Amino acid sequence: MKIIGLDGSYTESLEELLKNRTRVISENLIESVGQIIGSVRQNGDRALAEFTRLYDGVALGDGDLRVTKEEIEKAYSDVGDDFLKALRRARDNIYDFHIRQLERCWFDKKDGVFLGQMINPIDSVGIYVPGGTARYPSSVLMNAVPAKVAGVKRIVMITPPGREGIPPEVLVAASEAGVHEVYRVGGAQGIAALAYGTPNIPAVDKITGPGNIYVALAKRLVFGDVGIDMIAGPSEVLIIADSGANPAFAAADMLAQAEHDAMASCILITDREKLIRDVESELKGQLDNLPRKDTAQQALEDYGALILVKNMKEACVLSNRIAPEHLGLMVREPMALLGEIRHAGAVFLGDYSPEALGDYMAGPNHVLPTGSTARFASPLGVEQFLKRTNLVYYSSDALTKVAGDISVLARGEGLSAHSRAVDVRCGGND
Repeated sequence: MKIIGLDGSYTESLEELLKNRTRVISENLIESVGQIIGSVRQNGDRALAEFTRLYDGVALGDGDLRVTKEEIEKAYSDVGDDFLKALRRARDNIYDFHIRQLERCWFDKKDGVFLGQMINPIDSVGIYVPGGTARYPSSVLMNAVPAKVAGVKRIVMITPPGREGIPPEVLVAASEAGVHEVYRVGGAQGIAALAYGTPNIPAVDKITGPGNIYVALAKRLVFGDVGIDMIAGPSEVLIIADSGANPAFAAADMLAQAEHDAMASCILITDREKLIRDVESELKGQLDNLPRKDTAQQALEDYGALILVKNMKEACVLSNRIAPEHLGLMVREPMALLGEIRHAGAVFLGDYSPEALGDYMAGPNHVLPTGSTARFASPLGVEQFLKRTNLVYYSSDALTKVAGDISVLARGEGLSAHSRAVDVRCGGND
């Protein structure tokens, strides 16, 4: 854990921290992912089975890729009533938030001119749900519910299979969120299957959802042949705190992020030196009782920082520079400070709005821009599952009124055929 700014300067140390939190991607890794994608394109389901055996330790036979209706029904009997009730409350909150994002078609007609915009859902979407040592039913909801709100007709989910199968919580979440197809495949090979299709997995039009570095690279490589939401990096949280902040709360939120990933970034910025010491003490105490202690400790050591600044305005300037995925405003007047914030994936206001609330229950999407991309990117939302089509109609008289201007602009670009396409309709000459 780095403590920055007690000597009155933090610029150099912060630059080092920001540089270190950027993934260094080797050419060998890019080549390896490219080979996986190429193999799936060439060998289809046979390649998926081989990579699943190699990377997940699971043997898949013919017809084993797709999860059956019976398996999903059984999953319901393997989860408790409390889980199902909580999942449904979360789903409904996510739906209620995202329904407000739904765009509408619009049209305008005046003086022989008809303009408008049609809004249509994407036909098919593939959502990636990470596997491994954790299970993420919340990620299922955050990807599938906005797609459902948008009206996507085919929602496909892929997730890496474990030796004991796909966690029942994930399968139940898929069913509750309206997923139409579930396949037991993950990694770069799963992304390739979604992008290009195989005999058993028809291709989709867009891929969303976070994953490891192989998944992120695969999404980058297939982009253009298929749409993607974003390239997600390691998770991150930044907390701005004043003297009124509870150090136990701040430490708990930092550890909640640190347990995700050894590369997770956890930063606290404050104008009170005492708070830095108190939070440091809380982190040490709470870390001892954490089941994922080793992961969290590594994240804090490599990408954690407690930063002292002169005042809250300076804290906001620094936060905007970092543009964090999650930003916590643990200050006495969070709404007063909100106007200073320009770049963040999600902002959590006050002591009783922990980042975990956003992960599971509040409703706003938890798939957020990472790695400072909040400077130009937005959270996953309904608009990611919609596309716009512009509409243009001009009557003969309306076109004639603007024909001269079009001709001037077209010829200014050296495109005489553009000018002629108007002139031939309006009786003009070359």
